[in-house]
Amino acid sequence: MSRVKDMNLAKAGHLKMNWAKQHMPVLGLIQEEFKKEKPFEGLTIGMALHLEAKTAILAETLMEGGAKIVITGCNPLSTQDDVAAACVEKGMEVYAWRGETNEEYYENLNLVLDSNPDIIIDDGADLIFLIHTKRPELIGKIIGGCEETTTGVIRLKAMAEEGALKFPVVNVNDAYTKHMFDNRYGTGQSAIDGIIRTTNMLIAGKNIVVAGYGWCGRGVASRASGHGANVIITEINPIRALEAKMDGFTVLKMEEAAKVGDIFVTTTGCKDIIRMEHFLLMKEGAVLSNAGHFDNEINKCDLKELSKSVKEVRYNIEEYDLKNKKIYLLGEGRLVNLACADGHPCEVMDMSFANQALSAKFIKENSGKLKNQVYEIPYEQDVKIASIKLTSMDTQIDELSPEQRKYLCDWKEGT
Repeated sequence: MSRVKDMNLAKAGHLKMNWAKQHMPVLGLIQEEFKKEKPFEGLTIGMALHLEAKTAILAETLMEGGAKIVITGCNPLSTQDDVAAACVEKGMEVYAWRGETNEEYYENLNLVLDSNPDIIIDDGADLIFLIHTKRPELIGKIIGGCEETTTGVIRLKAMAEEGALKFPVVNVNDAYTKHMFDNRYGTGQSAIDGIIRTTNMLIAGKNIVVAGYGWCGRGVASRASGHGANVIITEINPIRALEAKMDGFTVLKMEEAAKVGDIFVTTTGCKDIIRMEHFLLMKEGAVLSNAGHFDNEINKCDLKELSKSVKEVRYNIEEYDLKNKKIYLLGEGRLVNLACADGHPCEVMDMSFANQALSAKFIKENSGKLKNQVYEIPYEQDVKIASIKLTSMDTQIDELSPEQRKYLCDWKEGT
């Protein structure tokens, strides 16, 4: 029933999964709990995530909890074919391969939905939007969903405000143990990793332009600076721009940054961040990359319109030959950390996917009790995940004494 590129790749996929699992202790502990409790017995979980080794461990964890897993990728270039084959051997239904056409991508999303899932786990919310726009007959059976991207959550909240959201969704993205670590440390390291792997360029001494200073932008800026780059931030939010300035970075409008940038990284979740007027200002050899979920932050149509030719000059690098200069685009403008590398580190995704697993359990336990809105992750869940993570890192912290607790709660006690 599965559709993957090559089942002969499964052995390599199992090796990747085994390595990832060794570095994901929080999710490992949850998997052991799920084995005993079987919270998803009899349920089908439909998933659209970046299908690589860490994702496979999440899927395995849910399967150990009794779920039937049907999974596809959430980006045409982020599936690792060896891991997809290994997931099939693990007993999952898999519909994904690297290099899908847009048509194939949506075919695979629909194949996941053909399984009549009870719970949706999404990355970018494409599955959820497809259900609402093309597959409304499934809505009555779905208990709820989880979404773990800034882009997806923004769109789902807009749906909820308009009354268009037809089942509850948990906002995994904004859990502290997700966005503060996944977005900052994960994107920071993996985006730079993707750029270095693909280009083999030196980061030190380069002008790196980071579009957006949210958690992802902060992470990329921090890691680029650590490599010796001169970091330039572009922003639309005065508070974030001020923060970037006080963190020691140069803050410019994109039209000014475009003139001096050597490497560009978009991290905004919005579209057309780098467009025609910016391409015209760029210098010879500028390298463009995107760390946002969708491939619309860099306007490829504008870039192609300005170019007399486009060709691949190295794996994952396209050369756009403008009349007076050449500009290079990495990974087709898709997520550079996954299109050009292995995504976030295992230790970071350990926390993000622990949130996904526990949120799926929350949905099951509260079936029929939740409204059709976007729910935040309970603070207690964040604390639990952080505590387990600290223990796995052999790190202990202090606790309040009874007298200290009383002092913090008693306004009469004074100083």
